[in-house]
Amino acid sequence: MSKHSSLKASGSIGGKRSVLKRFERVKLLRERGQWKQGQSPIGLPKTKFEA
Repeated sequence: MSKHSSLKASGSIGGKRSVLKRFERVKLLRERGQWKQGQSPIGLPKTKFEA
């Protein structure tokens, strides 16, 4: 029995991520000037990744 094509690892390599990690969101908010020093990194607002 063979694997279904959607389960192969090669399809996930190089794919575009639609979700940012927490440290990436903090970095993006800092660049936009929306991050205050000492602010909690929990409960961050949603951010769109700009390519």
